[in-house]
Amino acid sequence: MKKKILWAVLGLLVIIQFFRPEKNQGAEAGPHDITTKYAVPENVSTILKTACNDCHSNATHYPWYFNIQPVAWWMDHHVQEGKRELNFSEFTTRRIASQNHKFEETIELVKEKEMPLPSYTWLGMHPDAKLTDEQRDILIKWAEAQMDSLKSHYPHDSLVLRRRGLQQQPG
Repeated sequence: MKKKILWAVLGLLVIIQFFRPEKNQGAEAGPHDITTKYAVPENVSTILKTACNDCHSNATHYPWYFNIQPVAWWMDHHVQEGKRELNFSEFTTRRIASQNHKFEETIELVKEKEMPLPSYTWLGMHPDAKLTDEQRDILIKWAEAQMDSLKSHYPHDSLVLRRRGLQQQPG
């Protein structure tokens, strides 16, 4: 009985190798990329490429183990979820209040060391993505500068993220 179960599991593992998710390999920088509207200095660009863009852009660089199922499905889920939360390749398609909010979230998540995800750097994988305190400070200051720039170019109320469909209560 144990041999039959083992053969069935092995057979299932072989079969699932033929069902692969589509790769996230779009253009490095398209017309809605964050760099088309915001200044991204080289040091920030380097940090974003190494620690963020695999999950937060349309151009993921895949490791060898992406070719093994079910790992590829798990990684694809992370990439899709990451892009849904923040996609630097589509950043300027968002409302200006949402862009401002994403900078604010970036600051918070980087300060709290919630990004990059521990699972991304787990077991020594992606060692370049482990941010030093100096790199975290660079990203935080850059995001703060982008928020300051927005504040100087847009009225305050246009930078406040409001839920659609809800009316603002009189203050």
